Amino acid sequence: MRRLRVLVLMHGDLVPPDPLNGHDPSKAEWRTEYDVVTTLRALGHDVRPLGVKSDLGVIRTAIEEWRPHIAFNLLEEFDGLAVYDQNVVSYLELLRIPYTGCNPRGLMLARDKVLAKKLFSFHRIPFPDFIVAPQGRTVKRPTWLSFPLIVKSITEEASLGISQASIVEDDGKLKERVAFIHESVGTGALIERYIEGRELYVGVIGNGRLQALPVWELKMDNLPEDTRRIATERVKWSRKYQDKYGITSEKAKNLPAGKTEEIQYLAKRVYRALGLSGYARIDLRMDAQGALYVLEANPNPQIARNEDFADSAESADYEYDELLQELLNAGLRWRPANAA
Repeated sequence: MRRLRVLVLMHGDLVPPDPLNGHDPSKAEWRTEYDVVTTLRALGHDVRPLGVKSDLGVIRTAIEEWRPHIAFNLLEEFDGLAVYDQNVVSYLELLRIPYTGCNPRGLMLARDKVLAKKLFSFHRIPFPDFIVAPQGRTVKRPTWLSFPLIVKSITEEASLGISQASIVEDDGKLKERVAFIHESVGTGALIERYIEGRELYVGVIGNGRLQALPVWELKMDNLPEDTRRIATERVKWSRKYQDKYGITSEKAKNLPAGKTEEIQYLAKRVYRALGLSGYARIDLRMDAQGALYVLEANPNPQIARNEDFADSAESADYEYDELLQELLNAGLRWRPANAA
């Protein structure tokens, strides 16, 4: 295996301390960054973490002085704005530096959930019926869009702004929740038909040739009976809440015959429709009749050890170090012209 100089881009506040000085990496906010840096070093690569906040100059300086072979991109924002992460990747392309993860156009298309759904429609990819309530406008529900509905941000990720109150059963609650998204989250509101069913995730790796990882499921069976089974902020990020209700993720079990292959094929279709590269996680719901609905695509998903993506990769016989090496390989193979 070739020894690489790997520049690991991360948020300025998430650079792991070296030495640890008593910190427990498994409970730290910089756990992902620590897992990636230490694993790449264990693989024999020369690794340099670089904190980035609001100055692209630090990236250029590091590249000019150190001449890395590739940048391992862990940035999810720039200057405090998530929508700017695609611009950092564009900057890497202008500097002719290979990088891990998704290309800028794929990042843009996947983040704009409304535009992504329009592409799904063109490619006949199933998704829940929806409307949009832009900021500054009141919502008027068409008669063909029936309750229950779920209201979320059109651009934010990681379940930001999603709670049990996001599911609404009448027009009054719909207007209240749209106003909440407009005022508290600060984006337009996506209003889509709520699909009762199983929450499924599929990891996909690659550029032209794609590998779909085993189908993963978010298990929420122990939530209170009057609670909807959705991935709220608390479900995804509160360890205390997860422990209280036994919320876990695991390889999907008891799927109908042939359904695994159908889900994986659908995930690859989504990946290609949005022009993604590197790696991504496709989120779906499956109703009681087995019908599938694509919710969204998440390029550059959480890549920490023992998280959904890494666990599903391990189920496909990728040890964690092998997974990170494959992401490096995919980044080295990617050519920006492929996105044209």
